[in-house]
Amino acid sequence: MIAAAIYIACALTSAGCAWLLARGYLASRTRLLFWAALCFVGLTIENIVLYIDLAVTGPAVDLFYWRAVPAAAGLIALIYGLIWESR
Repeated sequence: MIAAAIYIACALTSAGCAWLLARGYLASRTRLLFWAALCFVGLTIENIVLYIDLAVTGPAVDLFYWRAVPAAAGLIALIYGLIWESR
């Protein structure tokens, strides 16, 4: 029960960060904020799938790769943005 609450809190925190970063990007058009917002969207999706994997389906279904892909895509987007903006 406590673990499920933590998974939900992590998803809400990631979604809040993504929303604030996207709002900052729309206000200032700083591209690094866009890449960071995209990263947090991926992390939000990963946290939602984590909740589904561990709290809803249980050990019967393994959604590890479904969790890893959005997190990796978000982090790759952030790394790409960091490299692109350093030029």
